Amino acid sequence: MQAVVDMVKNTIVGALRGTGEVVNAVTETASGAIVTALKSTGAVGKALTEAVADVASGVIQGTSQVGGDLGKATKGAVIGVLKGTKEVGGEAIDAVGSTVQGLVKTTADVGGDVGTAARQAMEGTIEGAGSVGLKGVDAIAAAASGAIQGVAGVGKTALWLVYGLWA
Repeated sequence: MQAVVDMVKNTIVGALRGTGEVVNAVTETASGAIVTALKSTGAVGKALTEAVADVASGVIQGTSQVGGDLGKATKGAVIGVLKGTKEVGGEAIDAVGSTVQGLVKTTADVGGDVGTAARQAMEGTIEGAGSVGLKGVDAIAAAASGAIQGVAGVGKTALWLVYGLWA
């Protein structure tokens, strides 16, 4: 939903211009946006997937707009989505995979470094999983799957950036 993307993007722009601290600003924004979206639509299935995709897109667009660190934004977004999903009783494993997929794809869309985004997403997944009581291995597996799906959507250039070789 474009309204969620715009709301997250505008909140990120304001927060980063005000403080410049990326991870905490993005974590709080993503968490709040997920809670709001899922309380109104439900915390499962397509509603969850769409909500996290919208939040991921807004985070990257807003961070890119102010020249912020997209890697740190990615990390903060994953942590925030995990926290927000847990708060509303959503399926956190599904959320992390969809979030990372959206973050990696949107990072590529704005010309960012997808390799850094994927690595920072893994760090955010580890940190976020621990804070919400998920098994780290399950969360990392979902995040890695999401990163692969995100990269698959952006073509050969992304493969070069992530793996250093042409497919």
